Order: sequence, then structure tokens, then C-alpha cells
Amino acid sequence: MRINGYYQNRELSWLKFNERVLLLADDANVPLCEKLTFASIFQSNLDEFFMVRVGTLHDQMLFSDNKIDNKTKMTAKEQLTHIFKSARELTRKKDNIYKHLMVKLQEYGVQLLSFNDIEYNDALYLEKYFKESVLPFLSPQVVGKKQPFPFMKNKEIYAVALLGRRNSEKVGIVPCSNGVLSRLVPIPSDEKKFMLVEELILHFMPQIFENYQIKSKSLIRIIRNADIDVDEAVDNDDADFRDTMEKLIKKRRKLCPVKLEYTRVMDEKIVINLCHELGLKQEQIYYSESPLDLSFVFEIQDKLRNNKKLFYERHIAKVPEWVDGGRPMISQIEEKDRLLYYPYESMNPFIRLLNEAGQDRRVVSIKMTLYRVAKNSQIIEALINAAENGKEVVVLVELRARFDEENNIEWSRRLEEAGCRIVYGLDHTKVHSKLCLITYQDGGVVHYITQIGTGNYNEKTAKQYTDLSLMTSNKSIGSEAAETFSKLCMEEYIEDTTTLLVAPKYLKSEIIQYMNDEIKAVEDGKPGYIGIKINSLTDKEIIDKLVECSQAGVKIEMIIRGICCLIPGIPGCTENITIKSAVGRFLEHSRIYIFGTPDRDRIYIASADFMTRNMEHRVEIAAPIYDDSIKQRIREIFDIKENEYIKIWTLGEDGLYHHDN
Repeated sequence: MRINGYYQNRELSWLKFNERVLLLADDANVPLCEKLTFASIFQSNLDEFFMVRVGTLHDQMLFSDNKIDNKTKMTAKEQLTHIFKSARELTRKKDNIYKHLMVKLQEYGVQLLSFNDIEYNDALYLEKYFKESVLPFLSPQVVGKKQPFPFMKNKEIYAVALLGRRNSEKVGIVPCSNGVLSRLVPIPSDEKKFMLVEELILHFMPQIFENYQIKSKSLIRIIRNADIDVDEAVDNDDADFRDTMEKLIKKRRKLCPVKLEYTRVMDEKIVINLCHELGLKQEQIYYSESPLDLSFVFEIQDKLRNNKKLFYERHIAKVPEWVDGGRPMISQIEEKDRLLYYPYESMNPFIRLLNEAGQDRRVVSIKMTLYRVAKNSQIIEALINAAENGKEVVVLVELRARFDEENNIEWSRRLEEAGCRIVYGLDHTKVHSKLCLITYQDGGVVHYITQIGTGNYNEKTAKQYTDLSLMTSNKSIGSEAAETFSKLCMEEYIEDTTTLLVAPKYLKSEIIQYMNDEIKAVEDGKPGYIGIKINSLTDKEIIDKLVECSQAGVKIEMIIRGICCLIPGIPGCTENITIKSAVGRFLEHSRIYIFGTPDRDRIYIASADFMTRNMEHRVEIAAPIYDDSIKQRIREIFDIKENEYIKIWTLGEDGLYHHDN
């Protein structure tokens, strides 16, 4: 949908991205079991979108009458109308793809059955299983004057029924998710055939509500708003920040619903009742022909692991050739700047660097920013070991990393107990940078090893996301990294730098200045060039500057995986801009900024997308690349090509994405 010249709406652009994810579940080049993964990712993505973005717009509609999108001039209500329509269309597309996938699975003996499909003896077994292994764990409720409408948890499945008795009707509700019940119920006659536990519960609703007539029944699932205002809560609370965050997490679980999904034909009386109790409108009600939660597909995959053709070929991250197992990592980095490219290369050399630093007598301190870390983090363990070895370990833990708050709170406690100094960052500004600084003394001289990355210190995502990790002994970079940590510990911003680009004060302005330099190059008769690889482009000031560059004749190539609010290829406006999106096996996550042609280019890797939140409301860092061989490698990474693992789409002047083939 194209609105107002070269802009397109952020939320609708994101839905187009999630559609590209969904289409991988229907791609002939993707193995069958991997298609199931993409279908599940599509659904979880959409859930989070409703929880965060729709939740935010819902609040704006209720409490900010005059707030509009600064690019397309759409009100919150107008955006929601378009979102609900697009999401409904995507749900239908997902249902069709899911049906096709389940038919394909039958070729390998795997089936999800209903009671219409099973043999008599299997039906007897399932009834016995229900009575002995399911019914004792259920907590059914009849909603009436003495039984108020129950609280319904976010993303959990419920069986609902319209109950009749003595000329009256009530609603019966049964939670189907309690952490005890297995989602896939095996069918005894065939180890590859199953029934979903919610379908089993729904079938036996007459036994649950045995004193009622079941007039209608269905399965439902609600999505709740997850948009909590952390800064406002912190400003109004004198308690410890960590304690305040724990309270907010509990509060978020109870925020208002923004979406209800259901299967089967649901009686209108139940719909009306649910809408009334949950405060939803009809446009927020979605019918689904596929299961309401697709996470069970990973259990199905486990049943087919022996059939290798149904999966991607196993990927093993390599240890780069430059890594010498017989020499300390610090000395190898002192010799030359080093780059790791996840997931094609292993994170182990960086983890080894941390472990060695924790043991090195010369090392005085290790400082690190943590945004999202793995559940069983080797990096955390390395920091704990360093602290126990007497090193000063300073860790900035961002407790406001959405949906990772609880994990980060727990890690912050463990680090603190081990003797690490914990910092929580700045008011109203998340610390999203990926920065690690090792300070050591040798011959009375202070030295630095600085690591700056595009992705989190997370061993799990390092195997799933493409990210870059620079390790350098450059004195200027190390000094500015040290200043960054010093300012953060004093709850201050870096106002100016000469080497690193640090948001929120000194990143956006430099990016715009570099764009102006390319305009000047064209005016001087030289070719101007900008190459950008990011996840999202939403910042209006940067978008308008890109348009100005295009109109001046600067060639601009952009790889934007997700949200893109700029439409390229419009004559007289954005005709010198090309925009591609790469989706596939690995999540394209690295951020690369290139300004200028190869003979004079400035190349940075960064933690920041071109979004206003990154540029103005977060601490982000972009690091310059000085080593010529690393520069060349990054140019090669930027020149992304379609292969068996990556599908490339081109954004057209019509605002739609077209597959390059």
C-alpha cells in the first residue's frame, strides 16, 4: 500500500515482511520440515506484532487522539483498520499453506487426526487417556452470576462451549494449557499419528459439563497488549529498578486483549459474550482453520529426524583459519584486526578471548553490555569466572530488553552475587550497543582489546542469525569504548567522538553528514555511492536525506530485511535507490554502512537500524573498519546472492516485493 509519495506505512511494511517469511513455508526449494518451522515463525512473529505494535496503536487510539504517523499521516485508528484487514488475509494464506503441509506430511506417515478419522479401538484408548491423564488436570468453569468471567492468559488455548440447561444458557470455559498436559497425544495404533490435546478436550466437553447440553463448542486463544511504559513506571517509583521491572512484567501479563482467534463455527452468542467480557470489537476476532498455536510442529520434526532430505543440511560453524590454538587470542588481535561472521564462523574464538582474559594476569578489567543472552550462557560464566579471579567486571544489563526481562533480571542477580558490578543504563534510553572492552597493562602501558558487534552476546542466536563481530587492539577505538562505559556508569551520554559513532548524540548526525559528502562527490564530478544493510528503515529524516541523495545522482543500494518505509524506483525521486530483502534459513541481522566508492569508502558495522528509536532513544555504536582485507570481506558479504538458503525479494515502485526470479 503506497501512501504520500515515496513513503509507506511502518506497520503494513512489517506485515509484508512476515508474509515473505510465510512464503518460505510454501517454497519448493525449502525442505518440508523446515517449511513447518517457517509457518511457526510466521505465527509467533504475528503474535508479537499484535502484542507490541497493535497494542501500542490501540493505546494511541484510546489516549492520543491527535497522534498520527509522521510519514503517511495515518491515524492510529486508520492504521489498525488496514492492519486488521491485512492480518486477516495473511491468516487465510497461512491456513491454506498449513493444509498443504499436512497433506505432504501424510506421505511420510505423519498425521494429526480428529475423532472422525480414528479406529474404534483408538477411540476407546483416547477416552481412557482423557479420563485418566487429562481430566484430573482440568479446571473447567461455568460463567454465571456467581462465577465471574475468568482471567484468560496471553497466547494460551481455551475450549469454550455454549451450555444449555432448563431454558437457560451459559458459557463453559476450559483451559487447555497448564504445563502438565502433553500437546501431542499419540494414537496407539500408529506412532506417527497424533491428536492435539485441545481437540481431545473439545471432543469430551459433554463429559466435562455432563449436566448441560453442549449447544456449540470451539477453541479460542487471545493475544494481549504487551506495551508497558517502563520509563513512566520507573519515574514514579522509588524502588530498586530491578524490583520495578519485576512488577511491570507481572502487570504486562494482565494488559487488555487486542485479538481473539477461534476455530470451528462459534455460536454468535459466545462471540458476543466474549467480545463483551474481553472488550474486543468484531474486527479483532479472527477465524482460523489451522491450529491456534503451531509450536507443536517442532515435536513432529523430531519424529522425522532420520529422514535427512526433510531438513536443511546440518550446518557447522567453522573456526576461522586465522585462529591459532597455540597462541593467546589477545596477541592474535594485537597483530591484526579480526572479524567473525556468524553463523558461518563460530563464536568460540570470542568466548575463548573472554576466558583467557579472565585468567590473564595483565588484565585489569572486562566491561560488557548485555541485551539478550542465551539461557545457559558461556559468556556469563566467563564473566563470573573473571570476577572470581579478581578482575574488575562491569556489566551493563539492559533489563528493558522486551520479552527477555525475566532472563536478564536473573542473570543480573547471578553476576552481582559473583562480584560483578552491575549497571542498568540510562533513564528513557535503552542500551542496545554490543560492546566489550578488555583493559590490560603491559610494561606500564595501558592497552585495550575492544569487541564491537552487530548482534547479541548469545550463543544460540549466533548459530541462527548472520552477524559481524570485530575484535581490535586499535587504541583510539579502545579509548572511546572506555569513555562510553565511563559515561554509562555515570548515567551520561557521549556528546562527541572521533572514531566510534555513538547514539543517541553522535550517530544520526554523522550518517547524514556522510550522505551529504556523497552528494558533494557527485557535484564534484565523482561517482557517489551509499550501501546500507539493516533490518529496518523508518526514520523520516534519514529517509528524506536518502531521497535527496538519489535526486542528486548518488547510487544507493540497500538490503533491508524487514520494515522499509521508503519506496524506491520512483522517477525523479528515488530512481537511484534499489532495495532488496533477504529472508531464509538464517536471519539476516548484520548492520553494515558503506559511504563512498571502494577507492575512498568509509565502512562501519553497527548495532543500529535506521529507526528513530535506534538513532534517538538508544545507546548504539557503529565501529569503523580500517583493515583493507576486512573491508573487502564486508563488501563481499554486502553483495548478497540468492542461494539454497536465501531468497531475495526486490521492492518495486508499486510498494510491493517481487522475487528476483
